[in-house]
Amino acid sequence: MYQDKIVLCGASAYEQKYYFNQDFNSLPEAVKQELQIMCVLYTEEIGGILTLEFDDDGNLQFKTEALDADAMYDEIGSVLKIKKLQEEKRELLESLEMYYRVFFLGETPEENGLEEKSTDSGKLFGDSVDNGV
Repeated sequence: MYQDKIVLCGASAYEQKYYFNQDFNSLPEAVKQELQIMCVLYTEEIGGILTLEFDDDGNLQFKTEALDADAMYDEIGSVLKIKKLQEEKRELLESLEMYYRVFFLGETPEENGLEEKSTDSGKLFGDSVDNGV
């Protein structure tokens, strides 16, 4: 279906815009909102551009870039913030990878070692959103 890296979403501090790939519009609204909050807060704090992309194997990658002339971009802070997000949002990110592998790459849940979870597709995202409340 797809042959290159697929962007899930992204945000730009330069244009102050958020992008969400409409191919993923069937994701629960709470997941889409969590992605938007995560990306926008990242670019507000760190600067530059952040995109979340799936590689050929279905792994979700954080990609960052900044203009050479951007003296406000925090490169060290970027690495630390991404590690923190990957830790705090681990369940959400793993669920998104599973969603992509099943619905976009055509893999079965059994191939990914999730036989128990595959019986109730609604549980894929059930507990993955942390609203900080």
